[in-house]
Amino acid sequence: MPTPAHPCPCGLPAAYADCCGRFHSGAGQAPTAELLMRSRFSAFAVGDTAYLMRSWHPATRPDRLDLDPEQRWVKLDILGTDRGGLFETEGSVEFRAHYREGRHTGSLHENSAFSREGGAWVYVGPLSPVAFD
Repeated sequence: MPTPAHPCPCGLPAAYADCCGRFHSGAGQAPTAELLMRSRFSAFAVGDTAYLMRSWHPATRPDRLDLDPEQRWVKLDILGTDRGGLFETEGSVEFRAHYREGRHTGSLHENSAFSREGGAWVYVGPLSPVAFD
């Protein structure tokens, strides 16, 4: 887990505590679909399964989530967004998440759907097949 002053794993130029850490702790909610996507990437990077489950739409959320302790999520590229703003209820974020597993490096490319449920953005699922490189 990064220290509060450590750079945020999501790639924005802010300390973890001021960026995704505030969403992980429950001190705030991501105001846009893109910020929720960034906070979910950071949750994968720091191993916060509780946040991942909380921020997943109940209709598509798995019963449990087991993260691979050998997999390290190291970089996030946001490739595009469609809607998902402050005053919208649906949106999508296309991204590439880079990971390292032992000596192997790779990436996950996904265009994800998000919706606002009870005032909070949640991850619904992929809009198209997920591609691993």
